[in-house]
Amino acid sequence: MQRSKESEKFKTFKLLLMNKIFKYFAAFLLTGLLIIPFNELSAGNKDRTGQAGASELLINPWARSSGWGGVNVSGVKGLEGLFTNVAGTAHTTGTELIFSHTQWLKGSDIDINTFGLTQKVGNGGVIGLGIMSMNFGDIPIRTEELPEGGIGNFTPSYMNINISYAKAFSNSIYGGINIKIVSEVISDVSAQGIAIDAGIQYVTGPRDNARFGITLRNVGPTMRFNGDGLSFRSLLPGQESYFTLEQRSADFELPTQLAMGASYDFLFADIHRLTIAGNFISNSFTKDQFIFGAEYELKSYLMLRGGYTYEEGITSDTDRTSAFTGPSAGFTVAVPLNKEKGSSIAIDYSYRATDPFSGTHSIGARINL
Repeated sequence: MQRSKESEKFKTFKLLLMNKIFKYFAAFLLTGLLIIPFNELSAGNKDRTGQAGASELLINPWARSSGWGGVNVSGVKGLEGLFTNVAGTAHTTGTELIFSHTQWLKGSDIDINTFGLTQKVGNGGVIGLGIMSMNFGDIPIRTEELPEGGIGNFTPSYMNINISYAKAFSNSIYGGINIKIVSEVISDVSAQGIAIDAGIQYVTGPRDNARFGITLRNVGPTMRFNGDGLSFRSLLPGQESYFTLEQRSADFELPTQLAMGASYDFLFADIHRLTIAGNFISNSFTKDQFIFGAEYELKSYLMLRGGYTYEEGITSDTDRTSAFTGPSAGFTVAVPLNKEKGSSIAIDYSYRATDPFSGTHSIGARINL
């Protein structure tokens, strides 16, 4: 009897501690919303379009979630939450690995290779690691004296490294935080920075089929380019000696986003699932977006999904300020490895329509252990 009472006290203490941690986490997220100027989060300020840097932070490199426009802020589960909503990584039940390749704006010769890993640790905790690398190919070196090139090539390199931790605070509440290390390098100029994401998911409904989510992305200090490419040598007037002049580059801000979403699962005969989802994304340096999408699943073996991303002027060739025209689609084929453990291997594919170029194509291989 004494042990039973001690066990009940421990459970009560643990529940109170989890609730306290969640309150602090929620306070951190809400504080982040308050410390960023309101006009950066709410207006989608047209006058600031193009003024932010590190725009690769806005690219979803994962094939599954990008198939319906990243609309699943409220319902993303597993590794792809590193981009969509880091709280979703808390749903990882064991180990998840993904290798993804993206042909970004096909015809532009830009490729994105991404690797990620999430691992469950302890009681409800999940750690994650993601590496995204952009390859722009070889670009000819051109100078004022040799505008046609012919003196070699240079290869820009962009890389984002994500390190995350997420936790299931209860059967209904999930939260997480993600630290991003940003690196942009060309032959003689580079910039490095750091950013933080934070997110929360809430699950409710008679069969846990109603979900809500909110995430704040890309909050961090300004970045600046440095390197020998910002200096040049010149003769002193009237003398034969050279001097080196170094120019200072301006700081640039990160493309902060606030995303809120909701989704609902319609379950039929325990083998069919139809999910309807919607998002609102407030961009600090580009137009605000509304995303709508749906996903159909058959026995966890086959998934079909599609979405539409709307922003002001996207339907007009003259007013559109993005290469993306709105529609996206994708599918997943999964093969179970061990039904008892829930392990599986899957192939994901997505297509995002663009004008110009021939769309953006992503394909990924996923392993759940």
